[in-house]
Amino acid sequence: MSEKSGARLSVFKTYKLFVGGKFPRSESGRVYQVTDSQGGWLANAPLSSRKDARDAVVAARKAFPGWSGATAYNRGQVLYRVAEMLTGRREQFADEVAAAEGLDREAALAAVDTAIGRWVWYAGWSDKIAQVAGGANPVAGPFFNLSVPEPTGVVAVLAPQDSSLLGLVSVLAPVVVSGNTAVVVTSERAPLPALSLAEVLATSDVPGGVVNILSGRTAELGAPLAAHQDVNAIDLTGAAGDAALATELETAAAGNLKRVRRPAAAEDWSADPGTGRLLSFVETKTVWHPIGI
Repeated sequence: MSEKSGARLSVFKTYKLFVGGKFPRSESGRVYQVTDSQGGWLANAPLSSRKDARDAVVAARKAFPGWSGATAYNRGQVLYRVAEMLTGRREQFADEVAAAEGLDREAALAAVDTAIGRWVWYAGWSDKIAQVAGGANPVAGPFFNLSVPEPTGVVAVLAPQDSSLLGLVSVLAPVVVSGNTAVVVTSERAPLPALSLAEVLATSDVPGGVVNILSGRTAELGAPLAAHQDVNAIDLTGAAGDAALATELETAAAGNLKRVRRPAAAEDWSADPGTGRLLSFVETKTVWHPIGI
């Protein structure tokens, strides 16, 4: 096609993984076809390997001290910036969600707007978690007794299969807002909005490694993450449609006593999220201190 004709060739987007703040291809070099709700080709997504999962855990562990050590206010501001960036790419995400989930334009825009609002909502909780989950405890003695929530550590998140962006935000944001770092396995069927979210995270103020995003087979990636000794918790939402897989992963997670959030039979991602997920991946530290010293 000549330039003089006024037309140009289409440039297809290359989707990559997001690990440690960078965009590598899968170390295996594998990809798989992603199709729309009608079976039409959309893109080739990286087919992550177990090695990619291990690399993502290493990146998440490296980022944990800095992210968990940041002030709650700072984490909230960083996450609010992500919502700003999402708003600037609202139309792009609406296109991807519409193609991924078979929604019409209006419904896709509504899903994206709800996802942005959900991210802002969780960002606002960053400096309020301690007031809800912590406090001063009455004790019989001359002591102060204080309980405070602390992040669990590295959390593996199997994103929901049916909600490519809103569901993803609903499971990811509550993990990182409290100071955890995350390794996310995207929806196997509809990974593209999640891989585009990685571009938003990379161009916002989120430190590299705080969120790592892998696309591929949920069962293939879930197994090494569930068994990994440096993963402290796992959210099995993405295994909701496969009871045998969920049981297998929960059994593997017992190897180092991981916190496990079991998948619900059905979830309404547009409903009020409450504080359940927010408090699923925090630990309570209780401190005693003598009065007057």
